[in-house]
Amino acid sequence: MATWANLPYYLTLKTKKTSLFYMAVTTVLCSLSYFIGIWQHGGLKIAAKSPMGTLLELPCNNLDKNFTTIGGSSSVTLDFTARHNADDLVPLSSSARAEQIPPCKPEFSEYTPCEDVNRSLKFDRDRNIYRERHCPDKDELLKCRIPAPHGYKTPFRWPASRDMVWYANVPHKHLTVEKAKQNWVQFKGDRFKFPGGGTMFPRGADSYIADIGKFINLKDGSIRTAIDTGCGVASWGAYLLSRNILSVSFAPRDTHVAQVQFALERGVPALIGVLASIRLPYPSRAFDIAHCSRCLIPWGKFDGLYLIEVDRLLRPGGYWVLSGPPINWESHWKGWNRTAQDLKKEQDGIENVARSLCWKKLVQKNDLAIWQKPSNHIHCKIYRKAFKKPPFCQAQDPDKAWYTKMEACLTPLPEVSETKEMAGGPLAKWPERLTAVPPRIVSGSLDGITAATFEEDTYLWKKRVEHYKVLDSQLAEPGRYRNLLDMNAHLGGFAAALVNDPLWVMNVVPAEAKLNTLGAIYERGLIGTYQNWCEAMSTYPRTYDFIHADSLFSLYQDRCDMEDILLEMDRILRPQGSVIIRDDVDILVDVKSVIDKLQWDSRMVDHEGGPHVREKLLIAVKQYWTAPASSEDQEGSRTA
Repeated sequence: MATWANLPYYLTLKTKKTSLFYMAVTTVLCSLSYFIGIWQHGGLKIAAKSPMGTLLELPCNNLDKNFTTIGGSSSVTLDFTARHNADDLVPLSSSARAEQIPPCKPEFSEYTPCEDVNRSLKFDRDRNIYRERHCPDKDELLKCRIPAPHGYKTPFRWPASRDMVWYANVPHKHLTVEKAKQNWVQFKGDRFKFPGGGTMFPRGADSYIADIGKFINLKDGSIRTAIDTGCGVASWGAYLLSRNILSVSFAPRDTHVAQVQFALERGVPALIGVLASIRLPYPSRAFDIAHCSRCLIPWGKFDGLYLIEVDRLLRPGGYWVLSGPPINWESHWKGWNRTAQDLKKEQDGIENVARSLCWKKLVQKNDLAIWQKPSNHIHCKIYRKAFKKPPFCQAQDPDKAWYTKMEACLTPLPEVSETKEMAGGPLAKWPERLTAVPPRIVSGSLDGITAATFEEDTYLWKKRVEHYKVLDSQLAEPGRYRNLLDMNAHLGGFAAALVNDPLWVMNVVPAEAKLNTLGAIYERGLIGTYQNWCEAMSTYPRTYDFIHADSLFSLYQDRCDMEDILLEMDRILRPQGSVIIRDDVDILVDVKSVIDKLQWDSRMVDHEGGPHVREKLLIAVKQYWTAPASSEDQEGSRTA
């Protein structure tokens, strides 16, 4: 019985001895493996004795010879350089590189998809609706690269480009004949020259602007943004630039072939556009001054609809300048081939609409008339008792202007408490206006954007543009780029960081953006437009020297085909123009695969914050190529 009683004790003791045995064996094997490893790497040495006793010196042949212990005179230099570059993310096989998007036929060299002449003829000619944007359906989109005309040359650099354009770039002599007496444009040798004349300023745009300056202060920075309706070749906007006034010029694609294209080749901001049935693609209270010089827009018709649209665009206290018919009709009616009665009726109609908008007529002298919009609507609301039309707009977003129908109602200005108060808040004069917090942000109109976030954004883009100039030497070279496009501008920080360079930036706020910030961009003294990038832009091919796209493809990821957006970028980018796209790395991998089909030279680099940031930068340059020489070109070269 004693033996059975002690059995558990003997079993426990035997188990403990077995465990100790296995532990001892494991320790011996591990130690043996350790010393074998040391031996294989050069053996083991005994270092000098230290206060801590005898130390083992282990050979580390791959360490730098300058390595010392922490107590030594130097420390270990650790190398954290990334072993993989962003460019390594897109390994391309030779078969992938061979895939290309083909060139379009030469006749498409000036193709403007949403202002195509043949398509426009399908639409109503009433009020020029057929000249508005009418974009192709998805199955009509061209899947080819728009060629530059044969002989295309890099444009002259600003300011020389203001006065000269290569004939090969815009091969149209129509205006040199039609406007020969008005000094618009002249053809000489291999180029066009622009003397600065216009229909209503035969002494030149500079003298004409000086005449306007006698009535409006154009020198103190209070006038910064301007809009020129029916701009011709944009000489008014071109000569305003020397006064630090930035003008958006627009005209339809009509019988005056290539007038907007001439403006862009000269390095002047311009877009294809027309006053017809939809709002112009700009926010309310955007411009300090609006201008029409013989623009032939029926201002007094359709219940004053077009002047009402100008009123929406003008800032409180802004100016409207009109020259040409019907102004000074008493002196010109015979030369204009119209009756005096007809011209007087037209001017009376304009005067009546202007009064109904509460505008004040400042002056009419010779061929020039100037009106001023009120600084607020306190008195205007009282005058509504006398002027029943146009009524104030109700429940309408005045900044919504993408395919938005114009209405014959007056856009109300923000409320004020005193008659001398500026509606919407005062604007700083230029150049302080650029960095001053925009009134729309001060008032809290832009959700989530405060004065602090605005200032942080300005600082952020200043640093980013500095980094861009390191990556793109052409951007860093003053004068190399003139016409720039920011496809997703947010607050205009990219453009603001470049303001001291001899260039201009068209800031686009996508129609799909969560926040409509274009009004704040204009309040900074910058210019821009709305755009849906699933459609083509209202501009000619080869408009821009440089295109910037920040998070654009993330925004449109599930909205339209990435390839269509990149084909549009290819259309509006000049040969040898550059692109910087910043976006999530996974999206940029797909973007780069399409860019390679476009045969752009491209490379992907890490974010300025380092390789561990998911956002990367894709830098690309469009190669120089043109349409082949036509039979006429070949015949001309043989006879030359």
